[in-house]
Amino acid sequence: MPIGPQPPGRRGTVGEPYSPLNLRLILAAFGFVVCTVLGIWLFTIDQILPGWLLLAWAAIAVVDMIVVQMRRRARRRSEGDGKDHSLFE
Repeated sequence: MPIGPQPPGRRGTVGEPYSPLNLRLILAAFGFVVCTVLGIWLFTIDQILPGWLLLAWAAIAVVDMIVVQMRRRARRRSEGDGKDHSLFE
């Protein structure tokens, strides 16, 4: 998937849906917080392997947040009108 903005004038189709970047960013942040807290909690009760797995998922959530933020900035630059987007677009 390219890390550029949505093509101009496209709102999405059945074959290629429009990506709700703001919602995806919120879900990735939620996943990061939950995985981090549960991973640390698992370390405190001596569950090492599940703790590492959850911390790995937290790292993946951070990477996803970075990619989504890069796409949001590219979308903002390409539109240039300062328009704010709702949670679902």
